[in-house]
Amino acid sequence: MSVNRGSNRKDGSKSSPLKDLQKAIDVAPEGAVIHVAEGNYLGYLDQGWVKVDKYVSIVGGYSDDFSQRDPLKFRTTIRPGVEQIMTSGNQGLMDIRVVGKRDGVVLIDGIVFDRGQINRYVAPLYDNPVAAAPEGTETGRIVVVGESPTAPVLEPVGMTSAFQLISGEAEGNITIRNSLFLNGYHFGIQMVVKGGHLDVYNNVFVANRMAASEVRGGLGQPNTSSIAFHNNTVLFTWSRTKSMEDMGFGFRYMTGIDADVYNNIFGTSNYGALDRSYVDSDKSKEAKRVTSAWDNLFFANRNGDLVLPSGGGGWTYVLAKNFEDVDQLTQYENNREMNEAEVNAISQKIDAPYLKGFIEITGSQTASFNPNSSINQFRSALGMNMQGSETVRVSMYGNRYPYEKAFELFGAIEGYGAQAIK
Repeated sequence: MSVNRGSNRKDGSKSSPLKDLQKAIDVAPEGAVIHVAEGNYLGYLDQGWVKVDKYVSIVGGYSDDFSQRDPLKFRTTIRPGVEQIMTSGNQGLMDIRVVGKRDGVVLIDGIVFDRGQINRYVAPLYDNPVAAAPEGTETGRIVVVGESPTAPVLEPVGMTSAFQLISGEAEGNITIRNSLFLNGYHFGIQMVVKGGHLDVYNNVFVANRMAASEVRGGLGQPNTSSIAFHNNTVLFTWSRTKSMEDMGFGFRYMTGIDADVYNNIFGTSNYGALDRSYVDSDKSKEAKRVTSAWDNLFFANRNGDLVLPSGGGGWTYVLAKNFEDVDQLTQYENNREMNEAEVNAISQKIDAPYLKGFIEITGSQTASFNPNSSINQFRSALGMNMQGSETVRVSMYGNRYPYEKAFELFGAIEGYGAQAIK
């Protein structure tokens, strides 16, 4: 199919391609492979999202005549713009919902997912601390839904739904590879596996606010669902709010699913690269969970490389060199911090103003209370508690990452993380 030269009245063959990816999914038989040429695909009537509700393979990255395939050159994208705001419901940019076949196959290969044009950002006012825009960044900080910043914001005004890049519930064998997950408002991938296996590899995740990957098991029985997360490059996960008190993980080990995490690059996570803080309330199920982290590279993760619960609502932050002492990890070998040569190599590929801004993040918090204010006098007269106000200010938070620079991260470190797509 080809958005540039296709038509939904055609038959969907190579010489007579369809135009709309949603149309191709709807008419394809289960087991079909949908080949997608370069271009931006926005779903039915350009609503801004695509639903995968059958076992099919979607392979992007072809030239318009299908004579070549190079996903980094011939980009197949789902990048909604201002025209799509408020038309995508609660789905991700791609919503995968397939159940009923444990041996069914879904493949997502060579797709670019980017919300950067529809998130709400403060304008890049470099001399205004409210904007939280380090010199040279494309935008100021991201604006959380429901927030009213005092500084000017960029158009569009921002969506209030479709927060994930990929969402859904799936049973079977699901593979997501060779793709880019950029500027996610919530998560890069947030799914439930209801039996079967999810394989996520050779992807780049950049500037996703809450986490790159959060995948739960959906059957309530141990060892029935699994995820392998490997050979991915994960950078700049932020936090739930600008207070940066929670979230901001690369990969989250969730309950009900076994997880094998290896050969990735995890860097510049605001909270921690790996989150193993979720514990199954059923101790017998928790004892059967199989979770691993081995052969990963880490750098500049703000609190630690692995976050564990410490009891009483607290957290333990673990560096890669100490993973062998973590009982929750079945495999733990060869995790390490990047050496100087590797740090220099990946720094050449990361957008320089963005990296500098992250490394130099500062924050402040101020509180004020005026018992004589009009509102507090009124509240007092009604027998209500008086209120103060609190202001949190940071120098950077969830700013939009430059689209073109993100592609340079494929192959940034030979042998680790996402490699160049062949």
